[in-house]
Amino acid sequence: MPQLLIELFSEEIPARMQVQAARDFERMAREHLAAEGLLPEGLKTFAGPRRLTLVAEGLPAAQGDRHEDLKGPRVGSPDQAIEGFLRKAGIARDQLVEKDGLWFAHIHRAGRPTPEIVAEMVDKIVRNFPWPKSMTWGRGTLRWVRPLKRIVCLFDGEVVAFAIDGIASGDVTEGHRFMGSGKPFKVKDFDSYRDKLAAHFVILDPEERKDRIMDGARTLCFARNLELVEDEGLLAEVAGLAEWPTSILGDMDPAFLDLPPEVIRTSMRTHQKYFAVRDPRSDKLAPHFLTVANIEAADGGKEIARGNGKVLSARLNDARFFWDEDRKTRLEERLPKLNGVTFHAKLGTLGERVERLEMLARDIAPRVGADVAKAVLAARLSKSDLTTAMVGEFPELQGLMGAYYAREEKLSAIVADAIRDHYRPIGATDEAPAAPVTMAVALAEKLDTLTAFFAIDEKPTGSRDPYALRRAALGVIRILLQSEVRAPIRQLVGDWYHALKCFVDPGRALYVSTRRTTGYLGALARSPSRVFEVYVDEFEDALLEGKPYVVAVAEDFDIRFDRSAPAGDPPEGGVAYEFRPYPVVADEVLEFLADRLKVVLRDQGKRHDLVDAVFALGDDDLVRIVAKVQALDSFLTTEDGANLLAGFKRAGNILRAEEKKGPLPAGPAVPVATAPAEEGALIKALDQVEPQVARALHDEDFSAAMRALSGLRGPVDAFFEGVLVNSEVAAERENRLRLLAQVRDLMGRVADFSQING
Repeated sequence: MPQLLIELFSEEIPARMQVQAARDFERMAREHLAAEGLLPEGLKTFAGPRRLTLVAEGLPAAQGDRHEDLKGPRVGSPDQAIEGFLRKAGIARDQLVEKDGLWFAHIHRAGRPTPEIVAEMVDKIVRNFPWPKSMTWGRGTLRWVRPLKRIVCLFDGEVVAFAIDGIASGDVTEGHRFMGSGKPFKVKDFDSYRDKLAAHFVILDPEERKDRIMDGARTLCFARNLELVEDEGLLAEVAGLAEWPTSILGDMDPAFLDLPPEVIRTSMRTHQKYFAVRDPRSDKLAPHFLTVANIEAADGGKEIARGNGKVLSARLNDARFFWDEDRKTRLEERLPKLNGVTFHAKLGTLGERVERLEMLARDIAPRVGADVAKAVLAARLSKSDLTTAMVGEFPELQGLMGAYYAREEKLSAIVADAIRDHYRPIGATDEAPAAPVTMAVALAEKLDTLTAFFAIDEKPTGSRDPYALRRAALGVIRILLQSEVRAPIRQLVGDWYHALKCFVDPGRALYVSTRRTTGYLGALARSPSRVFEVYVDEFEDALLEGKPYVVAVAEDFDIRFDRSAPAGDPPEGGVAYEFRPYPVVADEVLEFLADRLKVVLRDQGKRHDLVDAVFALGDDDLVRIVAKVQALDSFLTTEDGANLLAGFKRAGNILRAEEKKGPLPAGPAVPVATAPAEEGALIKALDQVEPQVARALHDEDFSAAMRALSGLRGPVDAFFEGVLVNSEVAAERENRLRLLAQVRDLMGRVADFSQING
């Protein structure tokens, strides 16, 4: 069957846009062809520095005829409605067909030649392509990522004729900008297109370009007894910069190796797109680099390597200057600079954030078994490197440079490691910190991010998450689950609200708000530590409850809490912050973490409804929640679990129906001598199982709790088989309803089984 070949040839396409451009090209083509009833047997796209290419195999020569029954107005509708439908369908009145009281129009559309459809498709794709950034050029109105030069469009070897903004389609393309012949050449199909491009020094497939880069790099390194420091992100980028990539090994001044290796690699990668190399004998960086050129030089790349080495030396000289200058100022001395950097307009400065992190780390450290003093010190210094010249030049080194500077100051290695790793885990493949001090600071950092933005009502919406709150939530989850740290979420959020007292400094003001009422904590004229020795409990209670209050400060520290005073603006020189009340924020943060936890457990093969069933009990200890989910998952895969769930659902349905009529009878069921044996057996089983479940839940042995519940399976089944719940005798009916309520309530102590599907 015929083949379709499309090439959109332009000036250089930014490497970072190429992968997504290929995906968008394929998606848009598939959608348009499918809408026209054309389904190719295969479709593939390629992206490179100057071209987007699409090849589709197995398209028919023409579209098939299309038949459609278009539903119209009801029979007997006003003539105006019928006439409007006839115009829409493009038919006469006598062509209408009546069916089930409605008018239908049978539409027949003759199939069109595929080239005609392709011409329309390419025009729409080019005019509506979703480039992140695009431009116009000359006097035209067409927008493309860079000026569009040529369009190749061939179907079954023949040119599909059309023009877009003066650019006519054809069968002519170009090779390498420098190494090619310099003359355009014709192509007939995909095979000739790919082969002629290769003959003109263009490798079409980006995966082939990557392989060429890596093969050349490894060969050069092997010849010098070196090892390439592989970098998938950099490899993808340089493969998008060169049509005929050629690996070249260059030399650098060995004196630069006394810089931190991450600085050298980052400078190479960020500024020059170089790969680093190391000495496999020492596993340290070697005084060399590997660059990728877009040409094969006559001298084997010696001049290219020499020129690139000079540029790298200049870059590393800058890095050395930053390194030397930054070490002249201690991290502690950099803290005042953070007070001049705004973290967020509603959350204050980075200096204020560091104060919160200190207090959070102090509260969290005992939970994770960390040294409190070291955790507080690491938290206090964790953001100091943001004011260094090195991090200013290379933001991706934040945390890492703080650790280097901490070691230069002879601070504890534990503190330095916590500064380095407190942002982790950064991505799904990044390891979560395991050292206690690092865990304390990392949890503080992520908890502050989460709670602070929820407190000012800046929550993620849909795909929009500008403050990376989902990443912070996943970080909290991974740290807690990996370490099995017992840290209830509501308590952690409460720790953040306790940390708000760090805002109360001389001349400062704290403004607390609920949805309808506001309160103002007036500026303190004296040291806040003296104030909080006396009033900390009342302050925190009011803050956590979201109650409005005003504090007035006199010279003699006569502090007056006046909840009846009207809210007002802070005094001159004061700073106002508005936060939503603790109970609301705590619930929202917990719900947000629950949603993220569902994703984590779903990836592990767990059912999301089991997470809902456990969360419904109000538990906010993630470690305990996961343990319950795992035990519940195992229990429900057994025959006892599945049958007991069915019995619970049946009991729940009966109880819900009765609750609609009025309150259920209170109290436990009692044995009745004249009652069926199955009723007495269930009462006895409940008496035996209840203490077993209570003991297992107290010991947090959730598997044992499930095993205990399985003892109800037989009695529950027998009860429903042999006992009529809705007895005509009121006393019997009430006793049996109490019995079912006991079953529901006992199972509900483990999980809300009504949330479970099945």
